Amino acid sequence: MTTTPAAAAHSHSSASLYVGDLHTDVTETQLFEVFKEIGPVVSIRVCRDAVTRRSLGYAYVNFHNVADADRALDLLNFKEFKGKPCRIMWSQRDPSLRKSGAGNIFIKNLDKSIDNKTLYDTFSVFGNILSCKVANDENTGSKGYGFVHFEKEEEADAAIKMVNEKLLNGKKCYVAKFIPNKTRVRENEPKWTNIYVKNLAKSVDETQLKELFGVFGDVTSAYLAIDEGKSSKGFGFLNYKAHEQASKAVDEMNGKVIDGEQIYFGRAQKKIEREKELKSMFEKIKRERMSKYQE
Repeated sequence: MTTTPAAAAHSHSSASLYVGDLHTDVTETQLFEVFKEIGPVVSIRVCRDAVTRRSLGYAYVNFHNVADADRALDLLNFKEFKGKPCRIMWSQRDPSLRKSGAGNIFIKNLDKSIDNKTLYDTFSVFGNILSCKVANDENTGSKGYGFVHFEKEEEADAAIKMVNEKLLNGKKCYVAKFIPNKTRVRENEPKWTNIYVKNLAKSVDETQLKELFGVFGDVTSAYLAIDEGKSSKGFGFLNYKAHEQASKAVDEMNGKVIDGEQIYFGRAQKKIEREKELKSMFEKIKRERMSKYQE
């Protein structure tokens, strides 16, 4: 692979490379024998499961100088180890840069024959690529979509302009800016207006309930749960005219202390929604714990 002008002009503060898509049998020694041909290597670490010590399929290679790391990325990207092409990119330790989506594009409707190298070669003409990957299924076959992360936003914009709705291997592909998951969820979030409030002081009645929270917008209805003796059960529901009003009220009031009680003030959800949210939260915690153990 020839060095592109963008790669030659690349300036990076670290001489560390991420080497992914490795066969689980590939060792540090095998990687060292290949990467040392490029230049002096400081260290190589294959990341392993904390319990089983089995390779997680990726490694970090640290060179003495950036120029050697740049050359290794250019010459060894997609080199096969034990019959499986590796994927090399700059080691990016700042998670905010990875998660921001800046310079990142999403490509879909890819022909199944397009692999990581083909995708890289197609888009490298637009600028320096930090990472490039075709999504694979459990059988390592293409799912028909992928991601390319450019160093600069204008490089990503040029790629979108030139490649979107063009034919790649006979199929019209679609290229657009990558939208982080949190942003997609926020954009697709239903415009709820109904609020559930609990831990209310028993002295708060339905009229006061509406007055207390009406400062954030038009409350179209308010309901306070009462027992057989017509005493407050300490919880109720409010409905705002607009989603923005309800959202602002939640941001301002949840966790506030009113009449000596710290209230809960949040979106009223159906049981199935609450269960789905809890499941998502527990899965996130599990992933974070696994990631911590594997570091």
